Formats: sequence, C-alpha cells, structure tokens
Amino acid sequence: MRQQLIRMLGCTAAAVGLAAVAACRAGEVSPATVVAATTAPMSCETIASLVLPETTITLAEAMPAGPFTPPGANQPVELPAFCRVAATTEPAVNFEVWLPAEDWNGKFHTAGNGGMAGVISYAAMAGALNRGYATASTDTGHVRPGAGGFDASWALNRPDLIEDFGHRSLHLTAVNGKAITEALYGAPPNYAYYVGCSKGGQQGMMEAQRYPEDFNGLVVGDPAHAWTEFYAGAHLWYSLATLNDPDSYIPPEKVAILGDAVTAACDGLDGIEDGVLDDPRDCGFDPEALTCLVDQDRDTCLTPKQVQAVKDIWSGPQNAAGEVLYPGLVPGGEAAPGGWSSWVTGREPFAGTHWLGAEGFMRNMVFDDPDWDFRTWDYDRDLPIALAKTGRALDATDPNLRPLRDRGSKLLLYHGWSDADISPLGTIAYYEEVVELLGEGKDEAAALAEVQEFFRLFMVPGMGHCRNGPGPDRFDALTALERWVEEDVAPEQIIASKLDAGQVVRTRPLCPYPQVAQWNGTGSTDDAANFSCVVPN
Repeated sequence: MRQQLIRMLGCTAAAVGLAAVAACRAGEVSPATVVAATTAPMSCETIASLVLPETTITLAEAMPAGPFTPPGANQPVELPAFCRVAATTEPAVNFEVWLPAEDWNGKFHTAGNGGMAGVISYAAMAGALNRGYATASTDTGHVRPGAGGFDASWALNRPDLIEDFGHRSLHLTAVNGKAITEALYGAPPNYAYYVGCSKGGQQGMMEAQRYPEDFNGLVVGDPAHAWTEFYAGAHLWYSLATLNDPDSYIPPEKVAILGDAVTAACDGLDGIEDGVLDDPRDCGFDPEALTCLVDQDRDTCLTPKQVQAVKDIWSGPQNAAGEVLYPGLVPGGEAAPGGWSSWVTGREPFAGTHWLGAEGFMRNMVFDDPDWDFRTWDYDRDLPIALAKTGRALDATDPNLRPLRDRGSKLLLYHGWSDADISPLGTIAYYEEVVELLGEGKDEAAALAEVQEFFRLFMVPGMGHCRNGPGPDRFDALTALERWVEEDVAPEQIIASKLDAGQVVRTRPLCPYPQVAQWNGTGSTDDAANFSCVVPN
C-alpha cells in the first residue's frame, strides 16, 4: 500500500527530488513529507535534519570565505564561502560535501582516492569548490591507520569493509552528495562529474561499469581497475623479482644507471631527443648491456641477478606454463621523480610501495593472516584463490560499457606511459577489449569510431603514476570532459604542460589513442602548436 501511495504522489527523482525520494523509498518519511520537503531550498544549518537512508549527518556548518585547514592537513587553503556537510553511511562510510554559498556552477563533482584510501580527498575537493562545484569525497569506509596509505590492516576479517572500499562507498557518496546538493539549492545538479586517478581510477571504472547512472562524465587516470591481478601480479611480482634474493635488489643509484641507458638507447626513436619515450613499446633496449664486466666497478653496472630482475619487471608475472598473467612495466622514466625508487625498489630493501601494498593486501584481504609471508606465494595455486576472494568486490574489468553509452555519459581515460606503479599496457588492453566488444561485427576503424563517441583514451608520454616523470604531466581533463558532455565537442587533443620551478617549459598535445603527437618539422619541439595528432605508421 505504501509503495502504491508513493507512486500516486510521484515519488521519483524528477518529480520530488533526490534527497526526498531516497528517504521516501527507504520508508523513512511519508510521501506527504517528501512533497513538502522539496518545495524550497534548505539552509546550510538545517541540512543536519535531512533524512537519508542508513546515513547520519554529523555536521552542517556555514564556512566563511578565507583560509581553511582541512582535517589532517598542515597548511590552510583559500576557499570561497561554503556549506560544509559531513556524514556517515552505515557501517562506517565517512564522506563530506562542500557546497558554494554563492556562484554555484550548477554541477556536482566527486573526487576519488589513492592507495588504500582511508582519508577524504580534501585537496581535490578544494580545487573543485574553487571552480564553483558542489563537491564530495569519501574515506571509502575506513580510517587510514597510522602506518600510511598502503596499510590494509583495517580489512582483516572484514569483507563488508572490503566491499565498501571496492565500490559501495563511492556510489553511495555520489547518491547522497547529489541529494544534499539538491536539498540546499532546491534543484538537482545539471551535471555530475567524477575525477580520480590510481585507486581513484579503479573507483571511476567501477562507477562506469556498475553504476553508470551516477555521473554524466568521468575522468579516470592510471586506473588500478584489475585490482586483484594488479596487486597479486604487479605489486607482488616486482617484490619477488627484487626482494626474494638480496642480490637482486636494485638500489636508487643503479635505477639511475638503468634509466639513463634506456633514455640514451630509445629517446630518439620518435624523432626528437627530449628525454621522453613517446611509445615505449618501440624500445628494444636489452638490460644485458649493463651487465658488469669482470673487473668493472659494481657501482657502475648491474649484476646478473639485477639484470634478471629488470627483465622480470618488464615481462610481467608468469605462471608455471610461462603465460603472462598481468602486463609488466615498460621502459622509460625509471630514474625520474616518481619512478622506480618510489614504487618498485624503494630507497632501501622492503621500502618500496609494491612490497608494502602486496603484502598488506594478501595478509588482510585475501588470506586473513597477518603473518602471511610474500615468499610463499605461488601463482598457479594462489592467484585463483585471490580472484575468488576479492575479484567481485574490487575488480572493474567488465568491457561491457553499453549502459554507460546508452545513458549518454562520457568517459575520458588517461594513463602515463612512464607509470612505475600500474602498467599502461593493462589500460590499453582494457580499452581494446571495449572496442572489440562494442564494435562486434564492424571493421576495426568503424568499431573504434563508434566507441570514441563516448569513450576516449589518452596516453601521456613520459608521465609517471598520475603525475611526475620526464614528460609533460599537467593537463585539464575536466574542462575537456565538460565540453564533451555539455556541448557535444569531443576532445581531439588535450594540451599537457611540463613545469620547472613553477614555470611552463614545454607543452605537448595528448591525442586520442591510437593517435600520437607528431612534430610538424618546424618550430620549437617544446611548443604544442608545432605538433599534430596522427595515426602512427
């Protein structure tokens, strides 16, 4: 009877508003209250009384314009006046929504996370608020332990928290954030956008695949979308390659030797010597060339075991049959900031992010054993166990993006070619899977053109994991996405910049894959205006 009455009164998002319909459908308010609740905007302070399913609003406070120091931050940021709302969705999904007091652009923004999350992305929210967005972010359902961003101890024997971390938390934050936005302004946002990289890339791909109705457009960077295989494959494989034998560890000074040798051998393959490999797949450098000679100073070369470690890292993990289970890293950018010493090897043994992430993931999410030792891992035996345990909650690998396409949403995906954390080859493989599936029965060019109507991939030469690296790494993908969604102007290129001491020293166009930026032959190679996007031969 209640559902019939709700339908009679038009309890739909279009008719009565997102916040009210959420509470109405949950049976927490009457249909009459729903109608009354949507007649006028709420003040910031009264947002605290808003009823949302399984959610408690813990703070609704009008913040003045000026410096604001977010929780956990050391420095304040300059912000316009805004309404700050904090809330918790059961069991423990903390999120915040910041809403401009004036000059709201009519849009809603959600920021993704990094690593094992556990914190709200306040810096990203500040950037969105300064652009006029109502913006939201979540800690994904747990508070980061003191050990840092890759500590997964919170997940031990907690499949519910793993589910929240994998997909539920961000989806509910988007739903509740839009409801709060509508309640404050008295109208729903005209457009909803998502922006995230790394773990945030996994979140964005999960949204695109599992919750395509949440956003009109998504910016997704360097995604850890195949989360289980990435941690079991990339993170664990690199740890085994460099740490299983003490003589295989590659210290930072030898990472520099490798990086310099790769650049010297392959930098000029694209016709420009600029320290950047435009497509590392063309680089055939053999690390055997760095093997120490009999009387050579060991600080100037690689030992045979270190050479083998490099080969293993580039090849990717393999099972007993020699089948590659996850793509390896590609040459280029090893010695740059944010390169191998940050992600693969660390500044000392057992300090690299790959080892920290792999062991924590396996101990707390897969085996529920805080004493599990990464050296016991067997790909043939244990990878199926890991996929069965966490694949459904964490992996965003479904190439069927028809629901996202049919809704009219757009997906802008990018990946740094010099990413030392997540292999760019995995992102390319996923994109090509989507083209193959959605373009079934069409030739390759027609299939690609059809997918590019709503989904485009931009590879970023020389960029590391989400940022840094030897190449241009700063670009405004959100503005490009806005034009695509709101004006139907698909991005034919995005201009990326390289900064030195805060000054732009180089610009290059990023091109929709498989196109690449080719120098026109005249003018400075540091000026994007002298390049064109072309399909490589």
